[in-house]
Amino acid sequence: MTAGIRYPFEVPPARGEAIEVAPGVMWMRLPLPMALDHVNVYALDDGDSWTVIDTGFASKLSRAIWEDLLSGPLGGKPVARVIVTHHHPDHVGLAGWFIAKGAELLMPRTGWLMARMLTLDDQPAYTPETIAFYTRNGMDADELAKRSDERPFNFADCVAPLPLGFTRLRQGDTIRIGGRTWDIRMGNGHAPEHATFWSRDDNLVIGGDQLLPSISANLGVYPTEPDADPVQDWISACESFQPHARDDQLVLGGHKVPFTGLPLRLEQMIENHHSALRRLEEHLTVPRSAGDCFVPLFKRKIGRGEYGLAFVEAVAHLNHLHQTGRASRTVTDDGSYRWQTITA
Repeated sequence: MTAGIRYPFEVPPARGEAIEVAPGVMWMRLPLPMALDHVNVYALDDGDSWTVIDTGFASKLSRAIWEDLLSGPLGGKPVARVIVTHHHPDHVGLAGWFIAKGAELLMPRTGWLMARMLTLDDQPAYTPETIAFYTRNGMDADELAKRSDERPFNFADCVAPLPLGFTRLRQGDTIRIGGRTWDIRMGNGHAPEHATFWSRDDNLVIGGDQLLPSISANLGVYPTEPDADPVQDWISACESFQPHARDDQLVLGGHKVPFTGLPLRLEQMIENHHSALRRLEEHLTVPRSAGDCFVPLFKRKIGRGEYGLAFVEAVAHLNHLHQTGRASRTVTDDGSYRWQTITA
């Protein structure tokens, strides 16, 4: 019988403080200027130095908090290695700052390529390809007009420049961190080639955003790969983790708090998307655009602050239905897509 999900550390660390969640494993938290207002970072004791896992945004505030952490709970020891689980800005943002201080960078190859490419791709306005992607998938006209007139988010806004070189983390390899040997297992869906770490010596799992409690990682499709199917990538990754998951494992995720009960959580994460796809199929009895699909997917009204993430996730689920033969995709006279359930 699968055990329930439990939270051994219900109160997160305060700003500039750390909680030891296992011998030599420190849990810390940095603020984010968005609805999900924090990211978890970790430091593992390697004796004469630390290995840091994920870094937070590159900002004056984040750097100041890290300085307090390094001189305070981390005892003034240097950071020799920085491991980045995946390329998103809240995880890779200050990696370059640590490297400039002498640390080695370790991350998956795809994550490094994505992060380096995106930090160099500084756009003063939305590109024609991006506007075409939004239009084709049925973005709300008012939202599209706002984006057409504003500067887009750029990775370089909150990600420090990355070095030319890095050390690659690969699926199936092992790594020694904090006195433990860890198996590296790659996830997908939320980010390509997302690294997770499974201790051979105790019950710890470092999950990044691939293994989160109580919230769902965003699965988005973007103009860079408009026909991607991150929903299938996510489900396949969760299924690949199931043989390795145990109820007693303490999972250290990129957001929220550490938890146990990973087998149940993996079942929930898989079923969450199967359920969303079933609701979406019911909604598509008439042709719909991606912008028409928020309520059945998210079961609530979406505001402007959440619109962008909701939109790219709606496209992801529609792509999956289309590519698995459960929905048709047609082009209207104005060049936009409409999806509709295929009935037997």
